Amino acid sequence: MVAAFLALRLYMVLGKRTGHEQPLARAAEERVPLPAIPRTIDAVAEPRDTGARTIEPGAEAGLRAIVSAEGGFDVTQFLEGAQSAYRMILEAFWKGDRDALGWLTEADVANAFGEAIDTREAAGHTLDNRLVSIEHAVITNAQLQGRNAQITVRFDADIAAVTRDADGNVVAGSLTDAVETHDVWTFARTLKSDDPNWKLSDTDEA
Repeated sequence: MVAAFLALRLYMVLGKRTGHEQPLARAAEERVPLPAIPRTIDAVAEPRDTGARTIEPGAEAGLRAIVSAEGGFDVTQFLEGAQSAYRMILEAFWKGDRDALGWLTEADVANAFGEAIDTREAAGHTLDNRLVSIEHAVITNAQLQGRNAQITVRFDADIAAVTRDADGNVVAGSLTDAVETHDVWTFARTLKSDDPNWKLSDTDEA
């Protein structure tokens, strides 16, 4: 039932037309490892509007192709849904909820998450993590091959992370400081299919 609820929630927020669509920008604005920067935790975890662009120029042509192929697709609504999916998937992984991950991610990603959960459980460790805020989410790439669409989003977020042993002792991390993270996630979907959900198909670090 939890997995079904999560899938329904994703359906409600990913790619649904609102009637207030915004056109793609026509002009505008690789990966270098960034050091972890401690940040003070905010009281409420929520996305914050930084005024920065939300679509990089390299993604515009692919997004136009997706919009043309499926008239009900809305870019703004997709990006809002992607942020919700980011939070839901992270929380499912931290809790070891394999069923939810199965609904939210494609098989290869779900298996990778499952192996990491198995390793964590074998060590007797649990994660006491919290997504403090999503500072910025930007679509960096989009492509359509036949009916198979992929959209890549970069998330800049603050995460408070603690690893505890079987006795509840902290073995790594801190809940008093948040660490700046930069993730690049790709979501995929077959357009005009019976399944309306975009699923996580690849993860990487920026």
